[in-house]
Amino acid sequence: MVSDSPTLAESASARRLLLLIVPALVVGVASALVLLGISLLAEQLRDVLWETLPEALSIGGYSSLWMIVMLTATGLATGLVIRTVHGHAGPDPATTGLVDPPLPPDVIPGLLVVTVLALAGGVSLGPENPITAANIALTFWLGRRVAPRAPAALWIAIASAGSIGALFGTPIAAALILSESLAADGGTPGALWDRLFGPLAAAAAGALTMSLLARPSFGLSLPPSPGPHWGDLLHSAVITSAAALLGLAAVYAFPYVHRAFRTLRHPVLMLTCGGLVLGLLGALGGHLTLFKGLDEVKELGADPNGWSAGQFAAMAVVKTAALVTAATCGFRGGRIFPAVFVGVAIGLCAHAAVDAVPCAVLGVLLAITRQGWLSLFTAVVLVSDAAVLPLLCVASLPGWLLVTGRPQMQLHEDGTPLR
Repeated sequence: MVSDSPTLAESASARRLLLLIVPALVVGVASALVLLGISLLAEQLRDVLWETLPEALSIGGYSSLWMIVMLTATGLATGLVIRTVHGHAGPDPATTGLVDPPLPPDVIPGLLVVTVLALAGGVSLGPENPITAANIALTFWLGRRVAPRAPAALWIAIASAGSIGALFGTPIAAALILSESLAADGGTPGALWDRLFGPLAAAAAGALTMSLLARPSFGLSLPPSPGPHWGDLLHSAVITSAAALLGLAAVYAFPYVHRAFRTLRHPVLMLTCGGLVLGLLGALGGHLTLFKGLDEVKELGADPNGWSAGQFAAMAVVKTAALVTAATCGFRGGRIFPAVFVGVAIGLCAHAAVDAVPCAVLGVLLAITRQGWLSLFTAVVLVSDAAVLPLLCVASLPGWLLVTGRPQMQLHEDGTPLR
């Protein structure tokens, strides 16, 4: 009987993992559909706000005047929604990260409404934080009713993995992010993969659903890399470090800007003023510095010679300021996609060095997300060239030395920086 116990345990473990497949696939597909639905609604509203309406008023859609008016109006509308909806669209977004404890499900409708407004109105935030929060809340609520004895952490992991897989179009991103937070139990062989089994299935389902329905792509139309040379080691380390320093500047400014907006006290006033600041920044940096940044990154990559090094640098600084403003005044949204835009703009300052783009993206993401695997993965995917991976691994070392132990771009409820 004793000799059979390992076999019985292995069989029980396999059955337990097998039972996860169906709920994980369902959650992954549902997570992708939530993201797709919110994205389509935001795109339709964006067309109305930035094309149909200004055309009817005989105003340039991306004129400085329209950008200021539209961002201010978006702030006002978002503030009114947050002020009136149940649960006020969730907690202060400056205190939230990509994966957080579940919110009450009745908060989610208001959160999704203000997310659509931010995405359509030109706010420099991505959909990742609110979409992941919504999927976690709904999955946790349903999961606790369908299988009340299942661990709460399981539903959170599956929902977050499905959301991340859909957002990045690949399950690898979810596996890399979750592997940083899931530790193996006592060094048992395979324990980490046991814990990743359900989330990986959900991430694959979410990624495949998005790929089949929307065909998302992060790749830039850049020339292929000629391969690393000895001289690339120095310039990659310098570019990664410089980008990380810009990201750290945003991180250190974060609590001060947040405190300044909190002095206004009322969410409508905070968001209206925040929208006005974003409009002024958009007028300064141009329309490419608006919105979440993914489509704008592709536009930059399609014509890297269309702007001077100074213009790319200016866009990077303006987008960084817009990211800090949007994330501290109360808009709901994520920071990864705008940070990618910042990194691409920094990298394109050096047109001759193709590898500058992934190095700069790596540096900014290291500072803002503090997720090493995610930063490396995103940098490689942007150039669609695995040949740059060894160079990026080397470049990540000075970048990580700069950011480790520093504050994060997230605050405690009392406004102090999270470390």
